[in-house]
Amino acid sequence: MDSLLEEQIQTLIAKDEIRNVIMRYARGVDRLDEDLIRSCYHEDSTDDHGHWKGPGQDFAAFIVQSLKERSHHTTHSIANVLIEMHPDDPNKARSEALSLAYLRRTNDSGIECLDFFSGRYIDIFENRNDEWRIAKRVIVHDWSMTAQLDSDSFPLPMDSFIQGTRDTSDLVYQW
Repeated sequence: MDSLLEEQIQTLIAKDEIRNVIMRYARGVDRLDEDLIRSCYHEDSTDDHGHWKGPGQDFAAFIVQSLKERSHHTTHSIANVLIEMHPDDPNKARSEALSLAYLRRTNDSGIECLDFFSGRYIDIFENRNDEWRIAKRVIVHDWSMTAQLDSDSFPLPMDSFIQGTRDTSDLVYQW
């Protein structure tokens, strides 16, 4: 195989592994899975989530506890993932991923609310010991809003669906 083709294949593999880390992170946050979130960060990584700044490994415990306290359902949708390999170092990459976070909660008056956060993960990834993980993450806020919910207006019976859970008993963890 020629060297250009080999390099292109390695780039595709790296980008797929990086994209997988970003998706595992979203699953970990929505399922409140500290171990899964932690597995996305290198040991010496940093995370700047605006309201929280510190080691990426420590962010896992913080966000799980924070989401338990302030919401009862979350959905993190990831879109427009652009991964750029470092021009001089094949073990480094930068990514930008649109994060649409939906957080459902009951406010102090007992009203159901949906907080919506639109932002971007700006990540520096490094491949160490044959494993791509986040070395540095900064969350960029683009816009956000909160809406009150009318739960009686949804047109389908929800009791016929398997209900998602915020832990490892969720269907996605079952084989």
